[in-house]
Amino acid sequence: MRRFWMMIAALLIGVGVVYAQDDAQPGAPGLGDDYFPQLGNSGYDAQHYTLDLTWDDDTNTLSGTVTMDATAAHDLSAFNLDFLGFDIDAVTVNGETASFSRDGRELTVTPAEALANSEAFSTSVTYSGVPGKGVQDFYDTFARGWTRYDDGVYVASEPNGSAFWYPVNDHPLDKATYTFVITVPQPYLVAANGLLTNTTEDGDSVTYTWETTYPLASYLVTVNIGDFMVEKNQTEAGVPIRNYFPQEIFQQSIITFSPTPKMVDFFSETFGPYPFEAYGVVVANRNLGFALETQTLSLFGRNAALGGRGSEDVIAHELAHQWFGNSVSLAEWKDIWLNEGFATYASALWFEDKYGREALDNYMRDTYLALANPVFGPRFIAPGDPPKTDLFNGGVYIRGAWVLHALRLRVGDDPFFDILRTYYDRFKYGNATTDDFIGVAEEISGEPLDELFNAWLYADTVPAVPEMNLKPMLSD
Repeated sequence: MRRFWMMIAALLIGVGVVYAQDDAQPGAPGLGDDYFPQLGNSGYDAQHYTLDLTWDDDTNTLSGTVTMDATAAHDLSAFNLDFLGFDIDAVTVNGETASFSRDGRELTVTPAEALANSEAFSTSVTYSGVPGKGVQDFYDTFARGWTRYDDGVYVASEPNGSAFWYPVNDHPLDKATYTFVITVPQPYLVAANGLLTNTTEDGDSVTYTWETTYPLASYLVTVNIGDFMVEKNQTEAGVPIRNYFPQEIFQQSIITFSPTPKMVDFFSETFGPYPFEAYGVVVANRNLGFALETQTLSLFGRNAALGGRGSEDVIAHELAHQWFGNSVSLAEWKDIWLNEGFATYASALWFEDKYGREALDNYMRDTYLALANPVFGPRFIAPGDPPKTDLFNGGVYIRGAWVLHALRLRVGDDPFFDILRTYYDRFKYGNATTDDFIGVAEEISGEPLDELFNAWLYADTVPAVPEMNLKPMLSD
């Protein structure tokens, strides 16, 4: 009797699979982000990417194959990858040729057979071309992805630039681990996320293999090619540090970035243990108007490495993102203050630890006066709902930092730092929203905090801070 019912169950399961395949649907061409609704695809969960690419120095041509291992989120007849430009030579799913079509940044892949719900699958895209050639869809120059300059290449992709150089589910909600197999001409070096696991020379070329242990959001993926020298170090807690500096400014770069190990230990004590396998920085031998917290290997320009004004502040800021932004990632881009406000305040905490509470008070007072000034203040847009066209305006940084300082003044130091540690621990390696943070703050403090958060996140003008005798200036 038991064998009979097992046979019936097996038959029903088989019928169910056939029905599911007949009823398969394409994945939605976006993950529903309010600001970037077309980014990502809801039909699958990316698990791992292998980027096996060769770079030609003379032409800046990038060629090779990117393979994504993923799990179907439902019975899946087709799915999209974000990908712009390039000539596509082949697309396969589970080793079988798949049909594909393109519309803007959407590469739609249709496998030969539909994929069942929860089925693990692998798709590979073989392509070649010059990154960005013929593409007019840049968010801004900060998000160009693969960027060639005189001495090499750097990759900076926030918020949506990854699709300009490899096919990807390009939204922070779908993190994945990565393998980079990057072949370049001698004597270039390659620095990427994670750890260097293999180097293979073949005549005039060399292949570098990098591996990540922890998942990362696509905009935090980086590949850097240059005439680097490597400095290795570690923190007192044993976190490996590896820095990639241009040879001509190697010694000055060592001096400029020398506080990094102590910063890692300080933030580890303040927020929780450093979340990844290693840390370090890479310096492009070119002046940049930004720095970027690419995971495990923050990107800087030579101007920062030369120790200009504010360099230490920027170094602390990008490092702090490894906790807030990289480990605890955005669920939606409108909540960018959770990245930038936290990192800005973290750099202020570093200087408080280094120089004392008076240094922090002076910094927060100065920034408040800028926010409260009726002439300059409107430039710092309320951070809870920044405009898509000005996502990285000063408000998400400075006023975002003030959200945290106002919370600290309200609840006191011990509850405040408990809030930060709890928020980090609860959402590490995942995604969070503003409401998630507010929920933790109210849980730990035991207070209703809607009024405080609404005033600092959404009001047109900043509220008064009686604890520091600060109030907005009145316009004439």
